[in-house]
Amino acid sequence: MKAVIFDLDGVIADTARFHFIAWQQLAADLGIVIDEAFNEELKGISRSESLERILIHGNQSDRYSEGELAVFTNKKNEVYLELISSLSEKDILPGITAFLDELATAEIRIALASASRNGPFILDKLGLSDRFETIVDPADLKAGKPAPDIYLAAAAQLGLKAGDCVGVEDALAGVQAINAANMVSIAVGDAQELAEADHIFSSTALLDLETIQDVWEAAHHA
Repeated sequence: MKAVIFDLDGVIADTARFHFIAWQQLAADLGIVIDEAFNEELKGISRSESLERILIHGNQSDRYSEGELAVFTNKKNEVYLELISSLSEKDILPGITAFLDELATAEIRIALASASRNGPFILDKLGLSDRFETIVDPADLKAGKPAPDIYLAAAAQLGLKAGDCVGVEDALAGVQAINAANMVSIAVGDAQELAEADHIFSSTALLDLETIQDVWEAAHHA
């Protein structure tokens, strides 16, 4: 095990709530009502796919041109950026800083594989930019999660084989992406919802390198 590749929203920081507020505001402007239950469907997927799901939900999927869709996603992102502009180290989820320290001490490499194009901005706000060796730009990918592209790109950017890496996610689409990349999948959250993961921690505060290494060893000697 040579690297841990992290998702961002819901794993490093709780920025998911800001996505929800921004999407809810855009949906309301379009006359569509979305709630927190529906928002679960948007976790881990790209901006354009999120908008597509919202429009289908509101029976408006064929109403707008490509240009109009781009305006909508840009508008959502502007609201989101405004909301996250106040992010700071206090918004890092419990246990993450200690876990990053543990990885650094063990000389395990660290990368970011987030569907958010704002990954570098958010890491900078959190004061974590220097912890991550590489960040995948989702704009360069052919397919978003649950396709494996983003995790395969992270491994390639590190110069590693996929099998040498572990991925950490809080959304089912992300876990499926890690599994499709043939990496060991570590999930944070609800055990039932994330049952496809190789191992599940109920909280980021419980992330533990020794446990993850045991899971990786078991997967490679099965």
